[in-house]
Amino acid sequence: MKKVPCTQLKDNELVLKSIQDSDYFSCLYYRYEKQLQRYIQRISSISQEETSDILQESFIKIWKNLNDYDSDIALSSWIYRIVHNQTISHWRKLHSFGKANKVNYEEHFDNVNTQEPTNNIEENEKNIQEIIHQLPLNYQSVLILRYFENKNYEEISDILKIPEGTVATRLSRAKKSFTILAKTKNISFFD
Repeated sequence: MKKVPCTQLKDNELVLKSIQDSDYFSCLYYRYEKQLQRYIQRISSISQEETSDILQESFIKIWKNLNDYDSDIALSSWIYRIVHNQTISHWRKLHSFGKANKVNYEEHFDNVNTQEPTNNIEENEKNIQEIIHQLPLNYQSVLILRYFENKNYEEISDILKIPEGTVATRLSRAKKSFTILAKTKNISFFD
């Protein structure tokens, strides 16, 4: 494989060059690899090995569909959509023989714990991830994309293929559900 200049090219230019010369596709991979790995981990809580498998499957799908990329949306949104769908498909396969253990947040709200707030940042982050993973998938997705991946409503809309109004509604409901669950651990996130 020859060395190709990646950093000077914009995403749309990389797409065109990748279609003409497959060596340029590695530029797309390396540009998005780390952030997509983090995203997969955040929405699925799976092992690093499974994360790598999903990422590899996603990039195979991206390569196969590169000619169909619609430049009206940001390449990053298109790539996130593919990775999101691959991750959700993987998650559904893992949980297809029964419902995942979801916590009824109303029960937890009734039993609010009055413990002292945690000062340990790592423990707090772990608790936030645990709470997020207790929410329905559609709520998890919007929270993670908005607050951990720093995507705006338009990008989330493109990634999830839902209207921006639906993004806003899901985000509002997800924040309310998260807040109710977070009270059991004395955690605040949206203040």
